[in-house]
Amino acid sequence: MIKFILLAALLFIAPFAGAEGIEALSVTTNADGSQEYSVTLQVLALMTALSFIPAAVIMMTSFTRIIVVLAILRQAIGLQQSPSNQILLGMSLFLTFFIMAPIFSQINERAVQPYLNEELTSIQALEQAKEPIKAFMLSQTRIKDLETFAKIAGYDKLDSPEDTPFVVIIPAFITSELQTAFIIGFMFFIPFLIVDLVVASVLMAMGMMMLSPMIVALPFKIMLFVLVDGWGLVMGTLARSFGLGV
Repeated sequence: MIKFILLAALLFIAPFAGAEGIEALSVTTNADGSQEYSVTLQVLALMTALSFIPAAVIMMTSFTRIIVVLAILRQAIGLQQSPSNQILLGMSLFLTFFIMAPIFSQINERAVQPYLNEELTSIQALEQAKEPIKAFMLSQTRIKDLETFAKIAGYDKLDSPEDTPFVVIIPAFITSELQTAFIIGFMFFIPFLIVDLVVASVLMAMGMMMLSPMIVALPFKIMLFVLVDGWGLVMGTLARSFGLGV
């Protein structure tokens, strides 16, 4: 993962770096022989770009779909604080590492190792690193979303999805991920909704109007989730939704 973050850094560093690299510090010699040191604007731009790396890593991987589905699942069960947000984020992060492991391996072989061995420049490493990420995002992006953002960006004539610019693929990928996440979340929501309806009907038939159906249904929903091995089913479904194990 550290190596992938290094390449993500290159993704944002490259626009600010020339062929000779970035001069972090400039030295000016005065007439009296003294020297003045100043930080270049390139470094300021670089530090600003680095702050966007976490968002880029999250939005260009499987993280978005996973965290949205888990959040919907928690809401469907009726648990507001358990699992906590930290646990959901941790689960999503490590499942993302698992799903993205083949992509990270390709990036490591094609870009990181040659760059560290000084076989490629930062720009060349960037181009090599973009291909696996681009292929992954295209495999999970709907053609409709690609066409929508391509038209908005003014790319009306593209021979194939592979010719789509990176700047168009990213928002299309995010939109497709949210759409897929809501579809999966809906499928997980239905069984718990049925339990809520049954419990509410039973309570109404018994005349227990003042008792909240949500409180009564909660243990039944937890029991149902445990009996069907819910966490294994959820994690397996999320992993297979990205083509793993298929």
